[in-house]
Amino acid sequence: MSERIGVIGAGAWGTALAKVLAECGHEVALWSNEPEVATGILRDGRNERFLPGVDLPRGIVADVDPLAVASGKDVILLAVPSPYLMGVVRRILSAPNVLDGESLFVVVTKGFVPGAASPKGARGPSGQALPRLILDHLEDYLPGFYRGNTVYLSGPSHAEEVSRGKITGLVAASQNGRNAIRTRELFRGSRVLVFPSLDTVGVQVCAAAKNVVAIAFGMLDAIAGRGSGDRGAAEFGDNTESLLLAAGLNEMQALGTALGATHPETFTSIAGVGDLDVTCRSVHGRNRRFGRDIVEKCILGPFRDLDDLLSRIGELGYLPEGAVACKHVAAIAAERRLDLPIMSGVHRMLDRKSEPLRFLEDYLAAMGTKFTS
Repeated sequence: MSERIGVIGAGAWGTALAKVLAECGHEVALWSNEPEVATGILRDGRNERFLPGVDLPRGIVADVDPLAVASGKDVILLAVPSPYLMGVVRRILSAPNVLDGESLFVVVTKGFVPGAASPKGARGPSGQALPRLILDHLEDYLPGFYRGNTVYLSGPSHAEEVSRGKITGLVAASQNGRNAIRTRELFRGSRVLVFPSLDTVGVQVCAAAKNVVAIAFGMLDAIAGRGSGDRGAAEFGDNTESLLLAAGLNEMQALGTALGATHPETFTSIAGVGDLDVTCRSVHGRNRRFGRDIVEKCILGPFRDLDDLLSRIGELGYLPEGAVACKHVAAIAAERRLDLPIMSGVHRMLDRKSEPLRFLEDYLAAMGTKFTS
């Protein structure tokens, strides 16, 4: 059945999903914050800024007004990066279909959101507002009948491949199983396979935390000399990278369990190990790229600390969500007294409290192995 879908966010991922949904026969409108992107989609059928070289179905409508894109839609798909998500959500709250609870909200944004804006957010020992999972925070802003009915869609997926028809698996998680199944049906007939889940916490934690691990993986990848033409560090190889990946998965599960994940198999499914693997190993991964750039280009040099990095992140030319997420993970780990050496180490490094190579050296030393530079 054809549905009217508003995709809020015309980055690579939002554009790729809009393309697939339009090819499935749905009526799709796409919101872009950049007028030139909207113009390119309408005029040329392409989003050359965020998804170059991909032809889009001519039926996709693009607009710079998020309220116009959200209004009158059966489904609203949120694909805005986490630092900007709630600001955009506030701009669509007045849509009649949102006020009346007529739209299904599907979220593909990865990460956590600050909890300070909501009086319902938990606070740590020092009184600071703790980060929140995206669906929890979103449902505080939406009318009450949305609680437990939103959907989180995630899995091992790069926009570059999805937009080019590569077979991809995603997990649609919702406390309302019927909405998870409805989300699956949106993609029926495409090469995007969607599997329903009730574990909204576990799937959200996997989506956010794997980006932090991927930064460390990218650093290790660069130190090992992958793709650089030189030998790299003799101590590092495929075995070392798999060691880091497995340890990172353990940290993801520890974090998810502490926050209330309901299904252990979430972490051994495509939402967990599958997404972690592709994020760490794919050349399309921005967080892996960020980790490599830390080692190969010394890109942290101009930044005083993590807050300075996040305030000037546009200077990188791309957004590594793991840099945002690591600050939130560190706050949660401190409040819950969780031992997350990889993710905490990434946070200390980006906050300029540890040198990049020292972070990996300390981590490997803690595991009982000798590191020589």
